[in-house]
This record gives sequence, structure tokens and C-alpha cells, in this order.
Amino acid sequence: MINSTVELQAKMYVFDLGNCAKEYWFKDDEDWDLCLASGEQKLELEKKYHPTISKKGLPETLVQLHHMVKSRLLKANPHFLKQGPSEEMSSTPEFLIAFNRNRRR
Repeated sequence: MINSTVELQAKMYVFDLGNCAKEYWFKDDEDWDLCLASGEQKLELEKKYHPTISKKGLPETLVQLHHMVKSRLLKANPHFLKQGPSEEMSSTPEFLIAFNRNRRR
């Protein structure tokens, strides 16, 4: 049951990422960075980048969601999700957050 819930959440999150990319006119070479963040890291990323999309959840659920969303995005576009050296990952995540490093506030 939990696995099907996480799959549905991943599907909805990817849908939201696609809508947001269209709304903000992302170019073909622009992509999303995904990271698991604490509340403080989330606020810091939201101050630096726009747009951001975040999802709150339990740490074990967020780790599964992160992997599912990442695999769905890679399946849709193999050039998606370039790993950056400064990608912040929290050891006790509260949020899954997506942002574009090239779109600063």
C-alpha cells in the first residue's frame, strides 16, 4: 500500500515539475535539480532559486520518492538531472525539493 502511494506521489510530482517548466518557459537544455532537504535548507534554496517545488514527508518515504521521481525524469529525458557538486542532501530530510540552478532570484 505504501509503495503504491509513493508511486502516485511520484507521478503527481513529475506532473507538477512538467507544468512548472512550461509555465516558466524552461528551454530544452534546462533541467531540475532534486535534493532532500531539512526545513532550513528548503528556506535557503527558496531564497536563492525560483521556481522551486517542494514536497513534505517522512524521511523513509522521501528517499523512495526521490529515487522514483529521478528515475521517471531520466526515463522522460536522459539529459535531465545533471548531478552538481554542490547538491545538498540532508541526513534527516523533511522535504524533497526541485529547483533550477540557472534560475536565481
